Amino acid sequence: MEISFRDKKLEKLANDYKKCQKEFGQLRAKLFNRRLLDLHNAQTLEDVRNLPGHYHELKDNRKGQWACDLDQPYRLVFEPQENPIPTDKSGKYIWLEIKGVEIIEITDYH
Repeated sequence: MEISFRDKKLEKLANDYKKCQKEFGQLRAKLFNRRLLDLHNAQTLEDVRNLPGHYHELKDNRKGQWACDLDQPYRLVFEPQENPIPTDKSGKYIWLEIKGVEIIEITDYH
């Protein structure tokens, strides 16, 4: 799957593991890189749905975004690159048709 970054800082951290560890700590840096690798190796978003990390759609003011777990309570938040996001007749997102994501942030949104 194609991955882009909204934030240049996050992109730099994704490409420099030592800086990532310094910024986030060993556990979060490891999980951040693992989730990015899972997304990179996937053909579509459907491929990561059942992997460790609890990939899930967000609701309310974050509708149209997805998240996966890092170290509690932090999440990696991303959006599909497809515009508009593919939906079926009932308005549900079609994970199988999402082939690229943009990484938005790492945050505790709870």
